[in-house]
Amino acid sequence: MMIDDSKVSFVIPTINEEGTIGSVIDGIRSEFPNSEIIVVDTNSTDRTREIARSKGARVIEEPRRGYGRAYQTGIPAASGEIIVCMDGDGTYPTDVVKPLIELLIADRVDFISCDRITFRTSKNYTTLHYVGNMVLNLTIRILFKVRMVDSQSGMWVFRSEIYRKMKNLGNGMSFSQNIKIEAVRHGVFMEIPIRYGVRITKPKLKTWHDGFHNLFALFVKRVSE
Repeated sequence: MMIDDSKVSFVIPTINEEGTIGSVIDGIRSEFPNSEIIVVDTNSTDRTREIARSKGARVIEEPRRGYGRAYQTGIPAASGEIIVCMDGDGTYPTDVVKPLIELLIADRVDFISCDRITFRTSKNYTTLHYVGNMVLNLTIRILFKVRMVDSQSGMWVFRSEIYRKMKNLGNGMSFSQNIKIEAVRHGVFMEIPIRYGVRITKPKLKTWHDGFHNLFALFVKRVSE
């Protein structure tokens, strides 16, 4: 299946990813030379923005911190009919994007979320993170009647039109779980297993703080609807 890569936009939130952002963009360009790449940078103090621009990415500077804030700035700015979101730390594989888009189109899916759990190892996904993810998955199932394998995954491929239907996504790490809940509500949702990479940069996730915040955010989302 031929994909018009000019209709594909990549949105990547960054903060101090100078060691990896170049290779991530190179991986995207090798498969999608004409795609739009938007890097939303939240006050990096290294060369992240400079490297991204040198690789041809459009850099949007977002001074307000927040994982969800970065995406709520970057996704509406994307012009593509298909949006691909991933981190700038090199942990998500760029070579699976093309088959994922082919699946999205062929099976008339609206939102594909990449599942890190199925192929996880002790090197790329700790037991603590696994247990935390399972707790959040169970809470989502109870509160929203939605079953997920990996509610906290940060790599998604989706049609831009479904994003415009979503609400109450949040500005923090809870954005990741909320966008999936909204995707199930407004379209055809699918999870596909991927090989998650080993992080070489310092993680931005604060395991206990963000885990409890995401759990609390689920109850807030449920009550506010």
